[in-house]
Amino acid sequence: MNKLWIDTDTASDDAVALMIALSLAPERVAGISTVAGNVPVHLSSRNAAYTARLCEFETLIHEGAASPLCRTLETAQHIHGEDGMGDIGLDLGSADLSGIPAAVALVEAARQHKGELEVVTLGPLTNIALALKLDPDFAGNIAKMTIMGGTSDCYGNVTPVSEFNIWADPEAADVVFRSAIPKVMVGWDISRKYAGISNTDAEELLAIGTSKAKVAVNSQKVLREFCSSTSGVEGFDLPDPITMAAALNPSVITEVKPYAVRVVCGEGPSRGLTILKDRHCNDEPKTTQVALTADRTIFWQMLQEALK
Repeated sequence: MNKLWIDTDTASDDAVALMIALSLAPERVAGISTVAGNVPVHLSSRNAAYTARLCEFETLIHEGAASPLCRTLETAQHIHGEDGMGDIGLDLGSADLSGIPAAVALVEAARQHKGELEVVTLGPLTNIALALKLDPDFAGNIAKMTIMGGTSDCYGNVTPVSEFNIWADPEAADVVFRSAIPKVMVGWDISRKYAGISNTDAEELLAIGTSKAKVAVNSQKVLREFCSSTSGVEGFDLPDPITMAAALNPSVITEVKPYAVRVVCGEGPSRGLTILKDRHCNDEPKTTQVALTADRTIFWQMLQEALK
């Protein structure tokens, strides 16, 4: 089995995604790096380290970019809480950092596991864009990248048409999507349609009774309020966890289509829009398999198993 590298802007749903990987396939996880996005990068590192400890997984965190490539950081703390974990009073502790910047660590891991490293991105793509600039061989060394980002149906969660991870650093996203890395894009549409957690579902997860289950549900407190008031999702949805589930078990995604994906890098409501190009007259390489449908049952089973 290929090794996994997880790049995350760790807030409440990223934490659940980490629980899935660290509980179901800890032996595959080669490294965890952090990036600014949902929260500033030092909080992302702290939350990732807290989640790893919760899963009894020992690792150093490779802290990465503190801001987008060429923009001012705009976080999503109004969605995930000031601490990123729902502001429910968790004792989050601190992070043990490797001292190696995320992009450098990614390049080294890709060389070490050449052709056998899969990268799962749960946040803005800043670290990946930096790794591509650091090493011209980086793209060729990566076996596969599964990206939580974008939307295949032009229905966004930060603008009417754009998803947050891509919107947060569209320039980095465009660099990554233009690269030769074989990619799977799991957009917010997949989460909205197949990874919604109703109040009844949440109670079923809480009934598992473990610390992981309690944190997984209770840390969504601010997100649930946002969903109720703004996004229109019943309960809350879990974009990063279904992306991680798909990375571990490709059968989670039941239909894909290859595209050359490009990103709008301007301002206004179209900033961060993922443009999906599939025209035969277009000679741009279609390096991204875009997820169109998913299996809710498999995802739900994996989520429950991970929280036990």
